Amino acid sequence: MNTKLSQITLAASLLCSGFAFAAGGGGVVADPGAMQGKHFDAKGKMPSSYTVELQNGLRKTLPFEDKRDFEESKRGFIAAPTYKTIMADAGNVAWDMGSYEFLLQGKDFDSVHPSLQRQAILNMGYGLYEVVPGKIYQVRGFDLSNISFVKTNTGWIVFDPLTSKETARAALELVNEKLGKRPVVAVVYSHSHADHFGGVRGVVEEADVKSGKVKIIAPAGFMDHAVAENVYAGNAMTRRLYFQYGVLLPRSPFGHVDQSIGKNTAAGNLGLIEPTILINEPFEKMTVDGVEMEFQNTPGTEAPAEMNTYFPQLKAFWAAENITGTIHNIYTLRGALVRDALAWSKNINNALYRYGNEAQVMFASHSWPRWGNDRVQEVMRTQRDSYAHLNNEVLHLANNGVTINEVHNVYKQPESLKKQWAAHSYHGSEEHNSRAVINRYLGYWDANPATLIPLSPKDSAPLYVEMMGGSTKIMAKGKQLYQQGKYREAMEIVNKLVYAEPNNTAAKDLLADIFEQIGYQKESPSVRNSFLGAAYELRHGMPAGASPKTNGPDMIRAMTTELWLNALAISMDSKKAVGMKFAINLSTPDNGEKFVVEMSNSALTNIKGYQDRNPNLTITVNRSDLEKVMGGQTTFEKLLAEGKAKFDGDRKVFDQLRSTMTTFTPDFELMPGTKTKAPPAKPSKDPFEAPPIANSDGA
Repeated sequence: MNTKLSQITLAASLLCSGFAFAAGGGGVVADPGAMQGKHFDAKGKMPSSYTVELQNGLRKTLPFEDKRDFEESKRGFIAAPTYKTIMADAGNVAWDMGSYEFLLQGKDFDSVHPSLQRQAILNMGYGLYEVVPGKIYQVRGFDLSNISFVKTNTGWIVFDPLTSKETARAALELVNEKLGKRPVVAVVYSHSHADHFGGVRGVVEEADVKSGKVKIIAPAGFMDHAVAENVYAGNAMTRRLYFQYGVLLPRSPFGHVDQSIGKNTAAGNLGLIEPTILINEPFEKMTVDGVEMEFQNTPGTEAPAEMNTYFPQLKAFWAAENITGTIHNIYTLRGALVRDALAWSKNINNALYRYGNEAQVMFASHSWPRWGNDRVQEVMRTQRDSYAHLNNEVLHLANNGVTINEVHNVYKQPESLKKQWAAHSYHGSEEHNSRAVINRYLGYWDANPATLIPLSPKDSAPLYVEMMGGSTKIMAKGKQLYQQGKYREAMEIVNKLVYAEPNNTAAKDLLADIFEQIGYQKESPSVRNSFLGAAYELRHGMPAGASPKTNGPDMIRAMTTELWLNALAISMDSKKAVGMKFAINLSTPDNGEKFVVEMSNSALTNIKGYQDRNPNLTITVNRSDLEKVMGGQTTFEKLLAEGKAKFDGDRKVFDQLRSTMTTFTPDFELMPGTKTKAPPAKPSKDPFEAPPIANSDGA
């Protein structure tokens, strides 16, 4: 493995370390040749003449004459720090804004969609900004998200304290340095994604929260969703986000340029302090240290638990992550439950009619504020209508027979929305969002029985290759299509060849070339990164690195016992459980919880609040000690030896359960023929340790 690839693999292993280094974008992979326009990959290709022609056409047709976003993104600037790099407490680089400075050269990159390049430059804002004179401030460019500070009678209310302790701490230090030191009196989590709560320990001490000195306010359901959304399929999500977030891609015009709602995600320590106040009503008013706020609950929009905030004294509306500088994901490519575009539109509409008629500024957890009532209403309507049109038009098409396998080639935004930058799908894309709407209402099947139980690609591909006349003919035709700029057609046939012959290096290199050109042409960073990331792995193999480390103690405490038991049921290899039948009572006296865990028909189930009358085994252990097992700090055997756990009954059934457990690692192929031949290291984790939680940054 070459040095560059080793560096990138190291960065990827940082990502895989669960929440010890919570980095949606992985470690910092800077490219020294980025400023000179050199491709970071010896196998990489420059933009083809077809890609250049496409980009030039977009430069002529996109609404570049509208420069209001640039004016607004600079408005209120106070100061930038003297540094571009923020170090993590563990010694790695947590944040490096300087690695993206190639974007500020004032030249067009043919390897980047012109609209995406514009967004990437807008997201280069770095430093402290004033939103409402003397009252509301933001630090932008310190993480994927923004951190906002609202001045109270005696201190600050912090809105969304970033992903990591280190970047949040640096932001607070910058605010106190430039505006005068004030204590933090409250923290507001807008929603349950990691880049909106993970840096809380950088701005407050937990002891101050427990004493009541500092309030932490969040929407109803926050704690459940902050963990649960990313556990059950967490290992698969972790592997898939290598593509969505371009984890292996250096920061380069040919690699990672942006993450649509921010540059990237900080690679620092993620924490979580439980909220002390939950907002349960659809609209709920509260005054904190002289600041009046009304919270608007918006569940099921960008996150399962999310809320906006209105400041009536200041005529300022905080849109959380519901209204930013992009149309968001209805389906996020790393994997998540499909969202409700109609509910999203209606929640924006509620905000528009409740607050939009008087709001003079709108700011959010990402992107930049908009000022003036007309401008606020314009952007709110644009995004409301974008989600509404997506939902309604896709269902209109579906009701006319357009299927999930066609809609991404049929659905188009109206021209009136295309002309508005706030309607562009940087985080989402029209293609994958339109498919998501059909999936939400009709599921994945297109109603053709041939696609209901299809062959796996590795089984169907050899049939296609044989019928197409073998690899030589496919390679020749694929190269011809590539040279003609017909990249999707070329992808269609060469992808089949790669599945049929995963060790065919020439085929993988050609598919990588095809993916690269498609990636260059895409407006959405998630789609761009997915194609470029796949190209990288086809050329160099998938990353090798350490298995994920244990989750941080904050996330373990937030994981309910029921969620842990559910995750164990997913980790269980049902083939190893054939013939097993038992019931285990689990009791955690320190919090009064009781469960029955039952093995039956090769399925592991649990029920809370019950105890089996004739269990095979009863396990008694305090939840505080169980958390140490979940976090990998101890084992049941050690707790038994220390007298901190008690087994009453047949110990054999516990050993049976243990024997069925599987430890997941994100080391499976996403593209065929990319896995190294070296045997994977056997996981050293205790099988009852909680699975690593996937990263939900940016959703």
